[in-house]
Amino acid sequence: MKIAVNTRFLIKGRLEGMGLFTYEVVRRLVEQHSEHTFIFFFDRTYDPSFVFGKNVEPVVLFPPARHPFLFVWWFEWSVVRALEELKPDVFLSPDNFLSLRAKLKTVLVTHDIAHAHFPEQVSFFHRKYYQFFAPKFNRKAQRIVTVSHFTKQDLIRQYQIQPSKIAVACNGCRPFFQPLAEAEKRHVREQYADLEPYFFYVGAVHPRKNVHRLIAAFDQFKQRTETPVKLLVAGRFAWKAGEVKAAFEASSFKKDIKFLGYVEDTELARLMGAAFACTYISQFEGFGVPVLEAMYCDVPVITSNTSSLPEVVGEAGLLVDPYSVGAIAGAMESIWEDENLRADLIEKGKLQRQKFTWQKAADIVYENLKIAARP
Repeated sequence: MKIAVNTRFLIKGRLEGMGLFTYEVVRRLVEQHSEHTFIFFFDRTYDPSFVFGKNVEPVVLFPPARHPFLFVWWFEWSVVRALEELKPDVFLSPDNFLSLRAKLKTVLVTHDIAHAHFPEQVSFFHRKYYQFFAPKFNRKAQRIVTVSHFTKQDLIRQYQIQPSKIAVACNGCRPFFQPLAEAEKRHVREQYADLEPYFFYVGAVHPRKNVHRLIAAFDQFKQRTETPVKLLVAGRFAWKAGEVKAAFEASSFKKDIKFLGYVEDTELARLMGAAFACTYISQFEGFGVPVLEAMYCDVPVITSNTSSLPEVVGEAGLLVDPYSVGAIAGAMESIWEDENLRADLIEKGKLQRQKFTWQKAADIVYENLKIAARP
């Protein structure tokens, strides 16, 4: 079988979200299925480390697709031409988009359709692109793979997709997210938090991620407990981050809140492993990888009771209303004061995390490629 793959999110040093899913799943497909040929479609010069085996043929297609106008050009012209010339048996597109003009059978990975729920949090041109194309993409695909049962049900509700053509996979966790020894935890706290314990958030600093309410809740927590605990926020400031900046400026505990910006993967694992708790109170997620990474690090989780997050965390986290600052602060207080609760969440996390692996995701994607490629 000859499998074409959209690999435009394989960018060195920027493997986040869909890029990470592409990397972990496609690498396994290439390494475990040497009987197949893979054609990788990049939209810019690629790093040789992304050519995972001798059965990979890398192809660069112009233009670099990072704007809605260029999305159309890349998917509807460049990809179509390449598919017609190279004649693969099936096309895998792991980043929510596909080509409407391509005649080839396609497996689409849809991670979420957050734009349908929070259109105001998406820039104008991207919003118009998603609203017009996303329903068409999901209806055209021969097979759809989602990363959670929540996203599957969301596609059925929002776009009336036939349930029978949707398979549910997952995300996984990279091996360097693991528990830290006490000495290493102390070293991380010394480096980042003045030797004090800290709550940890990682992800884009964006309204949907709810960092502004997390900061307000941290303020309440500090006022109630008068503890030396810090709040560390790792991630780039994204579009419409004004609410977060306003919440920080209004905080009475600015000195205890640190914005770390983008953090390299291995350092991110150290920060997660040394955290007192992971506080990921997002308003909406197709999966929510940070809560899984926390469970793999034996770190207790406070997260939202919405979208896919209850499905991912199970009984291994405290679930709160993401719109209630008081509820978030109360969960922080509970986890700070109750050592038995912390220990119980960590033990439950050891069981819950076993449900989500990159190998499981790769196996499900491969099965759907075989189904789609059938005559």
